[in-house]
Amino acid sequence: MGNFVANEGLSIFVILVWLGINAYLFVQFYMNFLVERWFYTRVLLGHALSWARAPAACLNFNCMLILLPVCRNLLSFLRGSIQCCSRTAARQLDRNITFHKLVAYMIAFHTAVHIIAHLFNFEYFMDAQLNRNSSHLPFILSEIGDNENVSFLNPIRSNETSPTIVMFTTIAGLTGVVITLALILIITSSMEVIRRSYFEVFWYTHHLFVIFFIGLVFHGFGRIVRGQTLGSLNRNKPDTCANRFEEWGKNESGCAVPEFAGNPPMTWKWVVGPMFLYVCERLVRIYRSHQKVVITKVVMHPSKTLELQMKKKGFHMEVGQYVFIQCPSISRLEWHPFTLTSAPEEDYFTVHVRIVGDWTQALYEACGGNKSELQEAWKLPKVAIDGPFGTASEDVFGYEVVMLVGAGIGVTPFASILKSVWYKHIQNNEGVFTKKIYFYWLCPETEAFEWFADLLQSLERQMTERDMADFLSYNIYLTRWKETEAAHFRVHHEAENDPITGLKQKTLYGKPNWDNEFTTIASAHPGTKVGVFLCGPQMLGKSLEKQCISHTEAGVKFIFNKENF
Repeated sequence: MGNFVANEGLSIFVILVWLGINAYLFVQFYMNFLVERWFYTRVLLGHALSWARAPAACLNFNCMLILLPVCRNLLSFLRGSIQCCSRTAARQLDRNITFHKLVAYMIAFHTAVHIIAHLFNFEYFMDAQLNRNSSHLPFILSEIGDNENVSFLNPIRSNETSPTIVMFTTIAGLTGVVITLALILIITSSMEVIRRSYFEVFWYTHHLFVIFFIGLVFHGFGRIVRGQTLGSLNRNKPDTCANRFEEWGKNESGCAVPEFAGNPPMTWKWVVGPMFLYVCERLVRIYRSHQKVVITKVVMHPSKTLELQMKKKGFHMEVGQYVFIQCPSISRLEWHPFTLTSAPEEDYFTVHVRIVGDWTQALYEACGGNKSELQEAWKLPKVAIDGPFGTASEDVFGYEVVMLVGAGIGVTPFASILKSVWYKHIQNNEGVFTKKIYFYWLCPETEAFEWFADLLQSLERQMTERDMADFLSYNIYLTRWKETEAAHFRVHHEAENDPITGLKQKTLYGKPNWDNEFTTIASAHPGTKVGVFLCGPQMLGKSLEKQCISHTEAGVKFIFNKENF
C-alpha cells in the first residue's frame, strides 16, 4: 500500500480534484437553469436546456486546462521551481501529456452531451412553431418578437424555417459546426496508430486547435438560448402570469409581455489566460528557432541511427533532458522531440535519431546518409533547436539506488546519465548521492547495440580501474535473433568478451523476469527508496509500474518514473 501511495497517491488526488470540479460545475450550472428566470425557456425546451448548459460550463473549464500541459517552457520552469521542495510534485509534471489526453477526452464527452441536448432543443423550438395553437403557451412564447421586438425567445421565427438553416446562418450554429469538425479531426488523428505511422497528419491536424479556440470564443456571441430579463421578472412573474398568458400586455392584468435576453459571452474569460501563456510559449520558440546552431559532427550508425553533434551559444543541459529539432529545408512547421545523449560536462550536445518516418528519412538524406562519400560541412542542413526541456530522468541522482530500463532507441536518455556518471567519477566528484545503478537494455536487433557499446566499454573499464565494479550492474537483453546469429553466439559464448557488445558482461537472450529482478534488488537494499526510470513502450511501463507497487519487501519503496514526451 505504501508503494502505491508513493507512486500514484498524488496523481489520483489531482485526478479526483479535477473530476470533482467537473462534477461541481455540471451540477451547479444544471441547477442554475432551473430557476425562475429560465421558466419560460423551460416551457419550450424542458430539461434539455440544463443538459445543454451544464456541459458548456465544463467545456469552458477543460478548454482552460487543455493548453497548459503543452506549454513546455512553463512546465520546465515549474519543474525547476518545485523540484527542490517536492520530487513527488515534480513527477506529476512528467505526466503532462497523459493529463492533456484526459482533458481532451473530457472535452469530447461534454461536447457530445452539449450537441445532443441542442439537437433536442432545436427540435422543441421547431415543434413550438409547428403547433400553431393560440391557446398553447409554447406557441405564444414563440410569437414574441415578431412586432419589431428583437427580444425573441424562439430563434426559429416561423414554421417554414428549417433548423438546418438556423444552424448554418447563426453565429452559434456556424461556430458550433466548425469547432465540432475541428475537434473530430484533432482527436481522430491523435490515435496512436496514426501518430506513429503518419506523424505529419497528426502534426498538421493538431494545429486546428487555433480554429477551435477562435470558434469557441465567438460561439456564445449569438445568444440563441435566452432567459427572461431581470427587469421583465418584476413585470411578469412566471408563477402568477404563466397561466394567464392570454392577458399579457393588458394594463389591468398586471402581467406584461415577458422580455428575453441571452447571457453575455463568458468563454473568453476562461481561456484568455491560457491562450496568452501559449502565445508567449510560441514567441519563445520562435526566438530560439532563430538562434544559430552548428552541426560539428555527423555519424551514420549501421543500425539506421543518425548521430548529430551540435553546438549552440548559451546552451545548458541536465541529464535526461530533450530538445525539439526543426530542419527548415525539410519543413518550416514541424518540430520533433529527441532526447539528448550527451552529458552536461561536455561542451557540445548530441542526439541520436532513429530513421523511422518521412521526416527522419529526409534528415538522414540531408546529412548525407544515403551517400558513400563524406558530406562537406558547408553542405550540412541548417537546424533550429528549442529547449532543453526537463524530464523524469533529471531526478536520477536524487536516489541512492537507481534502476534504468531502456528499450531499443529508448536507451538514449540513459546514455546521458551514464556519460555523466563516468565524468563525475573521472573528476572524483564526492557529491554523488547515488551509490548503485542497475541498467537494463532490451533490444530486438544486434546492430542497435553498436553505437552504445563504446560508452559501456569505457564505463566498464573505468569502474574496474577504480575498484568500483559494483557501482554499475548492467544487463543487456537481445529479444529477437536469427538462427545464423544464434549459431555464432554459441561458438563464441566462452570467449572472454561478449561477441555482440564486446563487454565482459555477457548479453542475455529473451526478456527479463522482472519479478525476480525486483525481489533481488529489494533484498540487496533494504529500507531504501529505489528510483525506477523507463524510456520504452507503454506495455513495458505498465509491467514495471505494477512491479513497483507490488514489491514492498524489506521496507523498500520503488518509485516509478517514465519518460513521457
